[in-house]
Amino acid sequence: MTDVLHPTRRQVFTLASAGAASLALPGWALAQSSEPIRIAALLPLTGGGGAYGPSMQRAAELVVGEVNAAGGVLGRKVQLLTEDDQTNPDAAVRGARKLIDADKVCAIVGTWASSVTTAVAPLCWENKVFLATVSGGENITNMPHQGYIIRTQPTSALLGKVFANFIAEQGGKKAYFMGPQTPLSQSYGEHIEQQMKKLGGVSQTLLYEDKKSTYRTEVSQVIRANPDFIVLGGYVPDTSVVVKEIYRAGYKGKIVGMAFGVNQKLIEAVPPETLENVYMIGSSPAVGSDTYKRLANLMKSESLDPYTCQVYDHVNLVLMAIAKAKQASGTAIKDAVRSAARNKGGRSIDNAVDGIKAIAANQPIIYSGASGSCEFTDKGDVVNTFFRYEQIRGGKVNLVKVA
Repeated sequence: MTDVLHPTRRQVFTLASAGAASLALPGWALAQSSEPIRIAALLPLTGGGGAYGPSMQRAAELVVGEVNAAGGVLGRKVQLLTEDDQTNPDAAVRGARKLIDADKVCAIVGTWASSVTTAVAPLCWENKVFLATVSGGENITNMPHQGYIIRTQPTSALLGKVFANFIAEQGGKKAYFMGPQTPLSQSYGEHIEQQMKKLGGVSQTLLYEDKKSTYRTEVSQVIRANPDFIVLGGYVPDTSVVVKEIYRAGYKGKIVGMAFGVNQKLIEAVPPETLENVYMIGSSPAVGSDTYKRLANLMKSESLDPYTCQVYDHVNLVLMAIAKAKQASGTAIKDAVRSAARNKGGRSIDNAVDGIKAIAANQPIIYSGASGSCEFTDKGDVVNTFFRYEQIRGGKVNLVKVA
């Protein structure tokens, strides 16, 4: 089995022997190609998103392992290929080109940073490769992707609104958003400004250069505006520098950060006093769902991050779509991904093995994912999602609410 704690740049994950127990499949399946169905995970195994990539990879491997042990899809094994996008658009494009041109995958799942997804998305739709992403950048599903993209992460517009509402609920009237110079950060800042204005408050945005050793000048500019709340929108490496600068500057207001940058990894990276009483908000998995509980048991973890849950859902959805379409291609997945998993009055399903079996028997199903509803608009945005509000106290993360 692949060592998910020490992944190499490119890994191939294929589980179970050809003699593994098989699902009962209709006759057409037996006539399919014996070549494996190739799908890929393009993940942040290193770089700013490196805290999440290995767990995301493990979740994808678990789905493929279970499906292969049960006989595969359409009588074929599934091969999962993994590339490290390094949380970097250039590296991601190189990885995607290899997966598409050399490995001939029909689907790519798991792209994390919005800059990465924006860079690789055109390669996918131009080559008719299906893409499932956890990126929240507003522009992603506004691109002319022709249906080849779905995302399980809430959009930057929705998350910006959630942050502004939280600030207002806490009595805040003035906010200042700080984030790296990326389209996603700019979008977050704009949406927080818009919602704060609607609520009778104000917000400003400062975008900084990534990978600097100090942000003293930027932090001084923000603090001079005397905001009630500073909103942190960076990844762990740059946020670790920013929070130390804020603490040294003696800021007395409140701080709230995006959960992808303010998290356990950040707590471990900075002195505890720099994060005392700092809030974090992020998308939440469907913690009470059967699918979440099932995945938590498989991962042997009491608490799962949202991206791990989303990638688990991506692979389940892709494989059930292939079973529904009776064809392993990006176009087939695009056309079947909604109808395969969301059927009114269908039987509740929490894994691809049961879903594939039901689809083969022409039984309607409803897949409610570990990350949420897995219901998508025509443009590919997830319909319903949850948010998790937490606060750091005494070096520990404490749950405020899930809503």
